[in-house]
Amino acid sequence: MKKMVFFRPFVIINAPLLIPLANAPPMLKLIDHIVRISARRDRTEINTALVEAMLDIFGPRSLRIYRCFSSTTHTVVFSCAGIGPEGSFSHNAYLPERDFSWPITRDPLLRQAEREASIVFKLLEDGSQRLVFPVHSLESLIYLVDIVISEDFSSENRVLLMGLVEYFTHHIALLDYGEADTLTGLANRKTFDKHLFEVMGKAASDELSMQKGLRRRKAGVDSRHWLAVCDIDFFKRINDTHGHLIGDEVLVMFARLMRESFRFDDQIFRFGGEEFVAVLQPAKQANVQAAFDRFREAVAAHTFSRVGHVTVSIGYSQLLTHDTPSDVIDRADEALYFAKQHGRNQTQCFEVLVESGKLAPKATNKGEIELF
Repeated sequence: MKKMVFFRPFVIINAPLLIPLANAPPMLKLIDHIVRISARRDRTEINTALVEAMLDIFGPRSLRIYRCFSSTTHTVVFSCAGIGPEGSFSHNAYLPERDFSWPITRDPLLRQAEREASIVFKLLEDGSQRLVFPVHSLESLIYLVDIVISEDFSSENRVLLMGLVEYFTHHIALLDYGEADTLTGLANRKTFDKHLFEVMGKAASDELSMQKGLRRRKAGVDSRHWLAVCDIDFFKRINDTHGHLIGDEVLVMFARLMRESFRFDDQIFRFGGEEFVAVLQPAKQANVQAAFDRFREAVAAHTFSRVGHVTVSIGYSQLLTHDTPSDVIDRADEALYFAKQHGRNQTQCFEVLVESGKLAPKATNKGEIELF
């Protein structure tokens, strides 16, 4: 009778490393960092993990990860993470801050990378090299990785650097696929709650800082964000008359008009069907009304292929400190319903309707009533 031989499986995770990771070869470090990056599903965390990987493996002289916001007329870049003279830094990738954002035309090398859609580089006076890697998703520029490497940067490290950026590109592209509406390219309904909580958390933090005197409120500007529900008028009629393919064309063009009408740091979502949501940065109510009216008029003036002219009704409300997503959507929906019931192709503000006595006020979850 033959003797049975059993093999004990390897348990790598508990095995001691023969080489401390700090002194490990670059390839082993790269694998370790790719594992760490792959575990992240949040843009801010992914950016931070990429910065950590770059710092550990390559020791760059500087690094900037820019998130890009492009329209048909211009591109804005937001420096959301990197390594500078002050050390590593990271900002919320979902909420671009204007203090760290600027037109891409301000930096010729970034603009060249956008225009050529390929890696570009520049030799600096001290012998170091600045490289810019463009990152695309769904044929759109979404990130730029801007790194300065020393003059003695090895060819092996160059290959590893390109591999890491390529992995980052694929990981972000997969994240985009899950966060974006496949038809219009806007953020989808699944990501709305997360984005809104990010916005509300920042708004609450800003308000608390101002109450403590740590920050000054800009003159004449309200501290709260605004949310609008935008609904295409008689969209079912478009589908019934022209078919769903033509209806989809209308939705795609409508989404494009939305992107062109609002600022790069405003959040835009497709909720499904003909319903879209916009979350706007803090502003006076009159300015918000004007912005939504400009968008509404742009839709009405546009000639949609095979359909002609369509209109949109908009209802919006101010985000309150203790709102839940359903709270603010309910208020915006009430304003939208009022617009639909009173002629369509108009913009209505919930707070203004309450103040004028046309709608009843709603209590917050703290039992209070707030207008402005």
